[in-house]
Amino acid sequence: MVSTDVTHASGALDRRPTLPVQAGLGLKTQHIPQILSEKTEIGFFEVHAENYMVAGGPFHHQLTQIRQRYALSIHGVGLSIGAEQAIDEDHLDRLAELLNRYQPHSFSEHLAWSSHGENFYNDLLPIPYDQATLNRVCEHIDRIQERLQRRMLLENPSTYVEFADSSMSETDFIREVIKRTGCGLLLDVNNVYVSCVNHNWNPQHYIDSLPLAAVGEIHLAGFAEDQDSAGDRLLIDAHGTPIDSAVWSLYNDVLRRSGPLPTLIERDNDIPALEVLLAEAQQANDLLAEHSHLPERA
Repeated sequence: MVSTDVTHASGALDRRPTLPVQAGLGLKTQHIPQILSEKTEIGFFEVHAENYMVAGGPFHHQLTQIRQRYALSIHGVGLSIGAEQAIDEDHLDRLAELLNRYQPHSFSEHLAWSSHGENFYNDLLPIPYDQATLNRVCEHIDRIQERLQRRMLLENPSTYVEFADSSMSETDFIREVIKRTGCGLLLDVNNVYVSCVNHNWNPQHYIDSLPLAAVGEIHLAGFAEDQDSAGDRLLIDAHGTPIDSAVWSLYNDVLRRSGPLPTLIERDNDIPALEVLLAEAQQANDLLAEHSHLPERA
């Protein structure tokens, strides 16, 4: 496990250990007894922050045992970074308490919004890529990093519509956010492929346009396929199927450009046996090993 000194928006050095450069899995409750009773060759586990924002109970008892044995990534889904209103300070306080409790090796959130006023939507909704949104997102990330006293990773979205009034590309927007806030990038390769198919973008060009030196973690997942109202191919970021061969190929392209990076196998629906997910993790580890001759980034 390596440590990296990272300067975040507050100007302080973040000296926490980073995730091991191996494949990890999302932690699922049905797999926990097996994980705790058997030696699992996995680099790290990831959990959704909002599932653990309670004082105690079996989830915390289990996660404490997991954290004693494995590196941990905590992934938020409720900060609503792209929303018009300010960050919910109560939610941020609960998040800070959770991170202080478990000292995860990584914390990440989405480039999306899910709240408006007092309404919360059970979805990660897209934002327009314009100057006003850029300023707001940067202000929100600055506040999050200041409160948490750590560098966060921002995940690129999967989208199904584009805003007509966007004045910059998605990759230009992400690059500027990272430049202004000092946050890192959680590169979801499945999201890249889904969005590129849906909007007729070139996925290799998309990857080349990102600041790959800022990537702290990669996500891989499966998608569902449908058709839009015009009969064109429409991909849905469903996390309920094995990783598609096209996503594996794009992941290999990413590693060729970036070198090996911590990689999460995501599966949130139709959860298979642990052995099935471990096989996908091994496939990722095999690709990481193929690119291990590339120098690790500082």
